[in-house]
Amino acid sequence: MKRFSFKSMILCILLIAGVFVCLFFADRIQRDNGRIEVSEGVIESEAGDLAYKMYTPKGVTNAPGVLLLHGYQNDHETCAAYAIELARRGVVVLAIDEYGHGNTEPGLLCRGYVNHRVKVNFGEDSEAEKTFVSVGGPTRFKIMMNFSNLSFFDEHYSKDADGNAITDSSCGGIAAYAYLASLPNVDRTRLGLSGHSMGTWSSWSVAAAYSGTEIEPKATVLQCGELFRDSAYDSDGIHFNNVLLLQAKWDEFSYFRDYKNVVNDELLRSALRTEFLGTTADKAAWNTTFGSFADGSARRMELLYTNHRLTTHNEKGLAVALDWFADALGYKNPIASSDQTAMNKEWLVLAAMLLALLSLLPLFEMLESIPFFAKGSQPLPPKEDLKKGWKWWKGAIITMLIAGLTYPFMTQLGHGLLPLPENIFRMTVGNGFVSWYGLLIIIMIITTAISLRGMKNAHLGGRWHRVGLGSMNKPGLSWGNFFRSFLRVIVMLAFLYLIVYLAGLFFKLDLRFIWPFFRTFNLMRLGQFAIYYPIFALFFILNNSKIMASMRTESAYKKGFFGFMGSWLSNILLMVGGVLLIVLIEYIPFFMDLGPGADLLFSSTFGGPFMSLLILFVPQVVVFSIFCTYYYRRTGNVYTGALLVSALAAWIVTGGSSFL
Repeated sequence: MKRFSFKSMILCILLIAGVFVCLFFADRIQRDNGRIEVSEGVIESEAGDLAYKMYTPKGVTNAPGVLLLHGYQNDHETCAAYAIELARRGVVVLAIDEYGHGNTEPGLLCRGYVNHRVKVNFGEDSEAEKTFVSVGGPTRFKIMMNFSNLSFFDEHYSKDADGNAITDSSCGGIAAYAYLASLPNVDRTRLGLSGHSMGTWSSWSVAAAYSGTEIEPKATVLQCGELFRDSAYDSDGIHFNNVLLLQAKWDEFSYFRDYKNVVNDELLRSALRTEFLGTTADKAAWNTTFGSFADGSARRMELLYTNHRLTTHNEKGLAVALDWFADALGYKNPIASSDQTAMNKEWLVLAAMLLALLSLLPLFEMLESIPFFAKGSQPLPPKEDLKKGWKWWKGAIITMLIAGLTYPFMTQLGHGLLPLPENIFRMTVGNGFVSWYGLLIIIMIITTAISLRGMKNAHLGGRWHRVGLGSMNKPGLSWGNFFRSFLRVIVMLAFLYLIVYLAGLFFKLDLRFIWPFFRTFNLMRLGQFAIYYPIFALFFILNNSKIMASMRTESAYKKGFFGFMGSWLSNILLMVGGVLLIVLIEYIPFFMDLGPGADLLFSSTFGGPFMSLLILFVPQVVVFSIFCTYYYRRTGNVYTGALLVSALAAWIVTGGSSFL
């Protein structure tokens, strides 16, 4: 029996202490050292309860107010940089979870949909040129094809012959804006709003809903927004005041580039862009304000050298937005726009998340001192069937190519058209991974079966042991090892969930880096976790069997740090090599001013969400590979690592991202 490891206990305690130290200082930043009150709650609307986070400078009266609207697959906390910096300057800020996101009750279905779409910017379409087309398929596909179709557009766009309609393209923003305007410490004549990505369409919709009223927005800041022609709506009855467009140079989404391949001066001088600026092509310019704040005609397009997802925290873009709100809402910034602290909060919360995850390693060692769990660990299989040299590299290249080349197609298929029951599989991006993982599961079952049949001189459970799924002393799959690993993972997940719960309880923060990663569950999201987890678990069990066990290298048998690093480097190559190939295919042409690789090679259908997700997906898998490598080396089977990281992946997908 292994003795209890007090060193592991002390290390675990130190890591958890580090978590809460980081969260404490992150909370001090979001509260501006006590000068901002941070509160959470819900807003009642006809569609259902809208969750929010509010930042109120202490002691303010008759203050300007700004509503923040996040993008697709995000939540209110993605708006934290804008919220913190505006609140530091005396603005009351309301950031909500839009329909289908975070803790908000209504799903994306409440946005509405129609059975048609346009392939160009609205107002530039033509049935004769086949840029106004019908849309079929699952409801989620119709919703996604209509993200840029807005409820205040002409009925030609916003309704269809089947009785469907775009009902609330503000995704709850209209109700939230009214709530902001009703607050006693807010000046209802000095209101603005800002949104990112999906939130920019919500922002247009809120501004249109209150145009001409006492509380109409005096400023709108679009972080990666789509423009449309005046002919798409009643431009005589709806007016938009003082609009700033933050344009990402390398935006992966074609509609935020006016369906052009690149963002350049030709785009700047297009009829659509000059109409927006209110100038002529020869006078159009980036980073220049046109019109007047006094009459609401101010327009500006700021070119940011960043990509779509990083726009929310781009220092230059945030500085320009802070000045824009000050000029449009009529207040003087007491702090220079370049003086920004919000990103420090993000780095601290990232550190807290990584420390919390690392605490699972010493926690595992403490559990190993319990005889029940210790029985699930065994030596690695013998070295006799190690693949070496070209034989290993051949398998590695095939593994990476299969994973990488199927990623753009299968994720988009699941995202839109895969016929999954939508009342069960409600997580939109999660369905993309179900599709991709599903194909890879089939491939891995076939290759694993072939591998097992090809093994020679195997005795008892030797074959299954060699692929990380069996015991060295018993034939077949080791259900005992699986069961012990599953219980061990439940303990580790409960431990991590407690940390997340306490982070929210004491600091109103979760574990993330800008985008939602680990959040507490409501009942609906917990149910979705239970649906997606088995699929993710099967994928990671087979994936780890292939990579950790079947493709293990000599380093797996070397003890200590250098042995771990050797194993980890080969494992990480196999786990992310394929998607890194897709990253290169996507961004090298983009940075050469040719356009995103997926759009050029496969059409814009395969660009967008899952290409931009690579910036999040690759680091996640890098972290996952640490756990998979460590636990395989310690237990001689793949179950603990696979069951843990699949739970973490399913948690990320179901904890805060969008649902129907």
